[in-house]
Amino acid sequence: MLVSASEMLKKAKAGHYAVGQFNINNLEWTKAILLTAQELNSPVILGVSEGAGKYMTGFETVAAMVKAMDESLGITVPVALHLDHGTYDGCYKCIKAGFTSIMFDGSHYAIDENIEKTKELVAVAHAMGMSIEAEVGSIGGEEDGVVGMGECADPAECKAIADLGVDMLAAGIGNIHGKYPANWAGLSFETLDAIQQKTGEMPLVLHGGTGIPEDMIKKAISLGVAKINVNTECQLSFAAATRTYVEAGKDLEGKGFDPRKLLAPGFEAIKATVKEKMELFGSVGKAE
Repeated sequence: MLVSASEMLKKAKAGHYAVGQFNINNLEWTKAILLTAQELNSPVILGVSEGAGKYMTGFETVAAMVKAMDESLGITVPVALHLDHGTYDGCYKCIKAGFTSIMFDGSHYAIDENIEKTKELVAVAHAMGMSIEAEVGSIGGEEDGVVGMGECADPAECKAIADLGVDMLAAGIGNIHGKYPANWAGLSFETLDAIQQKTGEMPLVLHGGTGIPEDMIKKAISLGVAKINVNTECQLSFAAATRTYVEAGKDLEGKGFDPRKLLAPGFEAIKATVKEKMELFGSVGKAE
């Protein structure tokens, strides 16, 4: 059931759990995530980066695939189709394509320009019944060619963006896209707490969910995080399962080279990873 992310995140914030955003990269990713969400009766957000959207031949293709798959699989849990780290132009493309949620990442602009563009997109998204996420501060690492240094967000700037009426707010608190380095300093819970104090009931978003220790995940949820993004971990589990299949020579047995067989272990690995994360985030059984 395709919906905006607004209500599911309000319920998550109030219920002290988080909804997982799992990025999709192709049909296997999408099917694995949707089926797992249905099996666990969990709300879910399908994230699409601009790079992944381009890879899948455009946002219209992605939206059509997700809508058709949602119906053909009989998915009844709430599902949001969400643009991840969207540019200003990318947001308008996803609005036109039929996404149910967008993220405008204006964190690389001066705060005044971030506010101006976010305010405009909030009005447009809400008029279309879509939810919108904004970002303040910097998420470390690289995402679609954009490199962030991981600067912590200014709580006052977070409040200024939250006051625009966004449905969720991503704030840099030392989190990183991709694998975390051995010398990572960890999340700044002092910053997260200060942001929640300023933004009140606003659902907060934790990007870079791969590799964050479980105790940090649970503490972040207790401090207002209601959406956690996972992408790299699914990619790693998919790659590892596919490598095991090939190295065992399974692709050379019978019709093991058939893509439906070749990709099956990776598909199951994604399902297992998503299940593990949904259980950790506390969203299992929370679909209504």
